[in-house]
Parts: sequence; structure tokens; C-alpha cells
Amino acid sequence: MNTKIILAVVASLVATAVYAFDPPPVGSAAPDFSLKDAKGQTHSLSEYKGKYVVLEWFNPECPFVKKHYGSDNMQKLQDEYTGKGVVWLTINSNAPGTMGNLTPEDAEKIISSWKTHQTALLLDPEGKAGRAYGAKNTPDMVIINPEGKIAYEGAIDSKATPNPADIPSSTNYVKAALDESLAGRSITTPQTKPYGCSVKYKSS
Repeated sequence: MNTKIILAVVASLVATAVYAFDPPPVGSAAPDFSLKDAKGQTHSLSEYKGKYVVLEWFNPECPFVKKHYGSDNMQKLQDEYTGKGVVWLTINSNAPGTMGNLTPEDAEKIISSWKTHQTALLLDPEGKAGRAYGAKNTPDMVIINPEGKIAYEGAIDSKATPNPADIPSSTNYVKAALDESLAGRSITTPQTKPYGCSVKYKSS
């Protein structure tokens, strides 16, 4: 009996923890945040209201992230859509001491060596922004519309593998959602299941 009670309590706590990390529903107001970039400049989501914003959760050591950067797929997306006025914020929410955590110096080196084209690479060592969005994986993608509401949340594409060879034959959900939104159309697939490495949050 005691074992059953303990298991029930543990199951309840796990369910609560998972629920606490669920992403905000598509169509709801995007949680505001303020984070510093590699140069120490603060970026707040609220300052970009009126624009489309992409949030991309990032871990440079994750093979699923390397899939999209090693192939130049992510850089091309960043370059294409920032060129169309979209704000692209790459976020590192891994805690200090965990795989993929970035210091400002590390972030500067990544931007330079990987030739990235995001608006800013933001550091979230406390995990506040990541938790607010229920970000569980790298990459985990969110699109926020000019009204400040979540328009898309989930995977970058339809093939949950670390193999770059799968990119050409996959459906890029982020590209499709941005193209539809910028053309004034409804997003066909507003939510998918993200895939990748788990975000290593700081213990609370």
C-alpha cells in the first residue's frame, strides 16, 4: 500500500512538472522576456512588437542542431527571413556546467565560426525564457506574430533525425508558417512536436 501511495505521489509530481513546462497555447499572448546577447546588450521581446519574431532554442553541441547548422540550412533561413524584416532570436537556455551552455565569449565564437545570421544570440542561463515557453528541445521553434501572439510552436521540420541528408525531403514547418503569414494567409500547421536534445535547465 505504501509503495502504491509513493508511486501515486511521484506520478502526480511528474505530471505537475510536465504541465508546468507545457508551451503556451498557439494564439495566446507570447510571454515577454529580457535577455542579454553575446555583447551584453539586452533584448526584450516587447521591443519587437509589430514584427514577426522567430525564437530558436539552441545548443551548439546537439547533433540535431548541428544537422541544421552544419548543412547551412539554419543560416539560410535566418538570412532569408531577417532580410524580409523578421526578427530572429536564437536562445541558449542550458544551465552553466551543462552540455551546450554558452558564455558570452563562446557565443561570439559560434556566431563568427558558424557564420550565423540571427538578429541576436541570447543567453538564458537561468532558464527563465525557456521555461516560460515550455522549450524542451534544441531546436525548438516559436513564431510570434506582429500582435504579440504565438502563431507557431514546435519542430523545425518533419524529419526528426540528426541526418542532414534528410533536410531536402522534409517539410520545413518554420519556412511554411513564415511564408503563409507574410502572405497574409492562415498557417496550415500551427503546432508540431519538437525534436532534438533536451534543454538542460538549472535546478530550481
